[in-house]
Amino acid sequence: MRQPHRMTAIIEREGDGFVSLCPEFDIASQGVTIGEARANLVEALALFFETADEAEVTRRLRNRLSRSLFEA
Repeated sequence: MRQPHRMTAIIEREGDGFVSLCPEFDIASQGVTIGEARANLVEALALFFETADEAEVTRRLRNRLSRSLFEA
């Protein structure tokens, strides 16, 4: 069994709904509400972890976005 991952969910309005993205694994989903977009992203990630081999998970984690906080 894989260890749980703490991941980021970026949810943005698009048209009449919302798009959700997990940048750590480059997986996205959508929904009519923020809650639905988040739940659909969680489901998409669960399916990814069920089907992806360890090499694919590692490859995607190595390609993670670099983030830094700044003030403007």
